Amino acid sequence: MKLPTLLIITGLPATGKTTLARRYAERYGAVHLNSDEVRAELGLRGQYTPEAKQRVYEALLARVRQALSAGRDVVMDSVLEREALREPFRRAAAECGAECRWVQLRLRDATARQRLSHPRPDSEATYEVYEKLRNEWEDIADPHLSLQADDATPDDLLSAVRKYAY
Repeated sequence: MKLPTLLIITGLPATGKTTLARRYAERYGAVHLNSDEVRAELGLRGQYTPEAKQRVYEALLARVRQALSAGRDVVMDSVLEREALREPFRRAAAECGAECRWVQLRLRDATARQRLSHPRPDSEATYEVYEKLRNEWEDIADPHLSLQADDATPDDLLSAVRKYAY
């Protein structure tokens, strides 16, 4: 019997995390969890204080645990720029007897600037937010797949992630 998998797609704003995660979940029957959607559900849009972020991550963790405990695969997308934010998700996967896989999407700054110059329905991030998070970014400690998102088609990204995750 295959263990459930927590597939975490991370990266800076505008890298295409949500688009890829949504497509992956639809194609392979995984539960999709998104930090921006959870933030909106909690009435925390526009609130990025440490306390607000903690509430979002706690809600995500509860949903991750619930789905993994039910034997479901989960694909989650969120920036998770620091290792301290990533660690609870690693721990949750381990406690649920699930595998945890990491995918980092990257963009060239010029592509990010162009993408962030237009309003996007899934995110409030601006290029200034992108720069701030880029400066705070900590490398992912675990083995992970790193993909240059502006050099690949959506199908190429989906295929690469599927090969890596299974």
